[in-house]
Amino acid sequence: MKFLNIFPISAIVLAGLMTGCSSKLDSNLETLAPTSATPPSTTAAIAPVLPVVDLGLASSFAILSKSGITDVYKSTVTGDVGSSPISGTAILLTCPEVTGNIYSVDPAGPLPCRITNPSLLSTAVSNMEAAYTDAAGRINPDFLNLGAGNIGGLTLTPGLYKWTSAVVIPTNITISGGVDDVFIFQVAGTLIMSNAVNVILTGGVQAKNIFWQTEGAVTFGTTSHFEGNILGKTGINMQTGATINGRMLAQTAVTLQMNSVTKPL
Repeated sequence: MKFLNIFPISAIVLAGLMTGCSSKLDSNLETLAPTSATPPSTTAAIAPVLPVVDLGLASSFAILSKSGITDVYKSTVTGDVGSSPISGTAILLTCPEVTGNIYSVDPAGPLPCRITNPSLLSTAVSNMEAAYTDAAGRINPDFLNLGAGNIGGLTLTPGLYKWTSAVVIPTNITISGGVDDVFIFQVAGTLIMSNAVNVILTGGVQAKNIFWQTEGAVTFGTTSHFEGNILGKTGINMQTGATINGRMLAQTAVTLQMNSVTKPL
């Protein structure tokens, strides 16, 4: 009987000791355990940034054309201006209207500020044409024929856009993204923006990263405001009081009527 009385007491003591050890071990394991059951992923996909269009030497120009630049005084241009291969007589901007250099292929350009440099202009025009080909050749658009060509009132996010016809902007549009986001707009027809309409940038988007590649003529209505680089196969026409923060790179002529053109930083 004494043996039987002792056994339960020993078992109870042993069980208590094991319980204490187990509790201490659990406590230590809990201390070492990670605070999150699911560690953050290190393989999350990062959306690729659309490569910019390389403008080469054409990037230094606010206005570059092959067939001349007409002007109704007074326009204000910030950035270089040039035309080639046409003679400098086709550059009708005057020196006080331009903050930058005016380049001509011959001594007939605007005086007294014009700089005769046919070699530089030839390279810049070649780079402009290569940039047009690059932009036009981008494939797999993120957006095809958005709005059937009428993009008034829309907010445009980063990516490649393609229209197989003309594009009209009858009301304000917003281009939204970050400072490094790139936008390429391929327009098979004309691009026309109505009077007093604005292109608005939000989220830090930079005009230098926006490229409008257009096969048809580009027309900006009176007192409208545009953003981005225009790579035009044909003419670029600004009506009275229109403004642009961007470049006008035309394979024919550029027409100004008391406009403001500012090359992006």
